Amino acid sequence: MGIPQTPARRIADQFADRVRNAPDRHLAERVSRLVAALARLVEEERVDRADLRALIRFLTEVGHASDARRSEWVLLADALGITSLVEAQVTRRPAGATPNTIAGPFYRTGAPKRRDGESISIDGLGDRLVLGLEVADLDGEPVGGARIEVWQANAEGLYENQAPDLQPEQNLRGTYTTGPDGRALVTTVRPKGYAIPHDGPVGELLGRLGLSPERPAHLHFRISRPGFQTLTTHLFDGDDPALGADPLFAVEPALVTRFAPCGAGGYEARHRFILARAHPGREDA
Repeated sequence: MGIPQTPARRIADQFADRVRNAPDRHLAERVSRLVAALARLVEEERVDRADLRALIRFLTEVGHASDARRSEWVLLADALGITSLVEAQVTRRPAGATPNTIAGPFYRTGAPKRRDGESISIDGLGDRLVLGLEVADLDGEPVGGARIEVWQANAEGLYENQAPDLQPEQNLRGTYTTGPDGRALVTTVRPKGYAIPHDGPVGELLGRLGLSPERPAHLHFRISRPGFQTLTTHLFDGDDPALGADPLFAVEPALVTRFAPCGAGGYEARHRFILARAHPGREDA
């Protein structure tokens, strides 16, 4: 006598059989695996009617909280680590290369070109921060002529395009170019961390789980040069107390530095970004 089939296995097998001849085989296979995984989870956790109603209510609220200006679905994917995981998979780098992260919603193309050492802080508000950056390849050789786009929140945790009435146009944004030695000097102000939107159902979920919506202070970089994979990444303030609980799961040891007080006032830091060579025929991530 065979082992009785569980309800979860029965549903998974029946679904897979029903979509066996689906026009989109790739989609059918993925949805079949999803159905099987969900069925096992429902069975293992003994999900009841109240649980199911609560889940449907939550997902409905996520949909209602989304509009043309805000996607609660994207926020949910971010907060569950799915966005970060997908980014890591589609931009897989060789060992030793700087990890790629999401660009986030505040990136803008066409950031002003800056001279080496020129400040990206137009309003001058905040503690001065000087970053000595270096771009190298996996062999440790300098990468000259690399384009470094940088953008960040201000000392209040706000990006320029979040608060256009409170900050000058293109404040805390700039584009630098590395010299033959692969180096560039960026002058800015020390950024402050900020909370992801938490006034909706995703924020309520985080609160019920005891999770903080606060992101640690960071700067964003997009580094590109012909012949190399474009790198989009963060640089985090190693002294920020939220460092170990980033709700977007972007913090990695290779992306953490310390903003050290300097004798001239303000702060300074040094960081080396390691680029991977482009795949034949492409230079993107």
